[in-house]
Amino acid sequence: MDSNVTRRDMLKGVGLAALTLGVAGIGGAEALAGHPPVIPKTSPSGECRLPPLPYAYDALEPVIDRQTVTIHHDKHHAGYVAGFNNALKKLSEARNSGDYGLIKHWSKELAFHGSGHVLHSLYWANMGAAGGEPAGELKTAMQKSFGGLDKFNAQFVAATAAVEASGWGVMAYEPYMGYLLIQQIEKHQDLALLGAI
Repeated sequence: MDSNVTRRDMLKGVGLAALTLGVAGIGGAEALAGHPPVIPKTSPSGECRLPPLPYAYDALEPVIDRQTVTIHHDKHHAGYVAGFNNALKKLSEARNSGDYGLIKHWSKELAFHGSGHVLHSLYWANMGAAGGEPAGELKTAMQKSFGGLDKFNAQFVAATAAVEASGWGVMAYEPYMGYLLIQQIEKHQDLALLGAI
């Protein structure tokens, strides 16, 4: 690492790393998992669309039942997509009118719904009923970062269980040092759109 890195550069890097999501995130991390980047799709009009599940609604049983998957995908995730599109529309209206009286509100709505959309998109793309153990580069990175799969699992379960209220446990790739990290994501409406770089 360059010894002339400023405090500002380091803070920008920490923020960027915190927003680089999961093993299937955009950037170098997808190579570790063998997944293409998960990029929420937009319609020809530019609005975000709810991505279809990459498997049947009952594919995660018995771990997650069909009804739970249906509710979380068709209601919760769809709600994040609708809220994100509405926030984009309201921010466009503010730019066109020059009235920024509700900028903080719509910025929070954008962050909350956009992050919910990104997190759910990553979640669906990384779930599978078969399970299995990591291999190749992912296994090597997990050994380097956590000391192996068992230690990763123990830390991930503990960190995720400790998230206050509703939130997420996320394994993220920190590109500056080349480490995988476990992060707790709470209050994803706090003005940062997860996944944005």
